[in-house]
Amino acid sequence: MPSNMDAVGEVPLTGASPSAPASPRREVLADSVYEAVKAMVMDHVIQPGARVGIEALSRSLGVSATPVREALARLEADGLVVKRSLSGYRATELLTRQGVEELFEMRLLLETRAAALAAEHIGDAELDRMESLVEEMQGLPDNGHSYAVYGQFAVLDQQFHDALAAASGRTMLAAAVERLHTHLHLFRLSAVTGGSPATAMEHSRILRAVLRRSPERASQAMRDHLELSLRRQLSRYNDDA
Repeated sequence: MPSNMDAVGEVPLTGASPSAPASPRREVLADSVYEAVKAMVMDHVIQPGARVGIEALSRSLGVSATPVREALARLEADGLVVKRSLSGYRATELLTRQGVEELFEMRLLLETRAAALAAEHIGDAELDRMESLVEEMQGLPDNGHSYAVYGQFAVLDQQFHDALAAASGRTMLAAAVERLHTHLHLFRLSAVTGGSPATAMEHSRILRAVLRRSPERASQAMRDHLELSLRRQLSRYNDDA
């Protein structure tokens, strides 16, 4: 597995062109490049801590440097790359066991409160959105050898938690939950086998509590989900011990 972009082979994008015109085609190209580079980071084609070369990525993807720079800026906001003075971009390091525990500590503080508030304030449109997300996650693979396999599950999982936080009616709380980018960091470690059916069931319990307009049940359902999820995440470290 290559450790930096100088070793990455050609990965051309369909329809990509260094001279792509302005939107909407330019926007499509920018999104394609972002998803391609994100997959490289998630799959460790760009290894944790490795330098991310803009020119090497441009050659590999068959695009100009502009969409690559835009993609890296978005990935920096996602917390998947960091930009350092004089040394450019590097892929962020993986979470350690302590990092995972601290992440869930933050989630337990933020998301249990968000769930309770959502039970009080959520509207019909937001409920419809969350029900749709739970249905879409049913049966999707949450593990595999590449982000292309489990990526849709990870995206929907994140969207469920973000939607619930947004339904709390607290803008700063919702923004704090979204900024954690929890699922990108956790799935980048490796997908946890067996998480998909359990996660879908736990999400359904949270949704039922919100539908009942019960802040206490919603908060407890979220707490149970996060504690079980943490246990699943920590099992990887037990297995490696």
